[in-house]
Amino acid sequence: MALPQDDKAAIPQRPISNIVFIIAMQTEASPLVDKFQLTQESNSVFPNGVPWVRYSGKYKDLNINIVSPGKDSVLGVDSVGTVSASLLTYASIQALQPDIVINAGTAGGFKAKGACIGDVYLASDVAFHDRRIPIPVFDLYGVGTRQACSTPNLAKELNLKIGKLSTGDSLDMCPHDETAIIANDATVKDMEGAAVAYVADLLKTPAIFLKAVTDIIDGDKPTTEEFLQNLAAVTAALDQAVTRVVDFISGKNLSEL
Repeated sequence: MALPQDDKAAIPQRPISNIVFIIAMQTEASPLVDKFQLTQESNSVFPNGVPWVRYSGKYKDLNINIVSPGKDSVLGVDSVGTVSASLLTYASIQALQPDIVINAGTAGGFKAKGACIGDVYLASDVAFHDRRIPIPVFDLYGVGTRQACSTPNLAKELNLKIGKLSTGDSLDMCPHDETAIIANDATVKDMEGAAVAYVADLLKTPAIFLKAVTDIIDGDKPTTEEFLQNLAAVTAALDQAVTRVVDFISGKNLSEL
């Protein structure tokens, strides 16, 4: 999250050493687990009975943990969405005490904002689009806009696209959601980011958001069809971008990002 000036002054000027990735789907996580040569932890730091999965290891001078919410115990599908993401982020920060959290995953993009299939965005701001509370001040709470951790050097060095991220618990987009997404000025849309941002902000942990575009929301193809068609190829693009980001972070402190 964006840190106030007083908090920035208090940041220890030491290299980042501990990164936690919050990744919703196993398909998104697996290439990075292989890339960083991580191993699945059998002794869980999480509560007994939860399906959450953690992979850990060392890459260069960094301790890397990739955590995902795992499979729903009844239906066997990835536990996507804001509820699982919030719980997992909270438990991971408490147990692993990361220097920074990275929420990496796929997202829908808007061609009206310049998004194309395979683009990887670094989110500047995150907000919800499906928490409608039409009461003064509560409406702002519902939207829950937060800034991501400021990383101007990373964005410039890696030439990453920058855009705002909007989060909701549905893959499709109803008219109410569309209105809210436009109000959020979002370029990309996902199902976890703003929930991760909320918890990271609550626990004063810097967080950045990397989102790869699998489907064009304002395009001609059905979202579900396009998402499934592009998932594997776009996950490979995400893998490359995440690796470049981690290589850039290695040896740097937060203020150098």
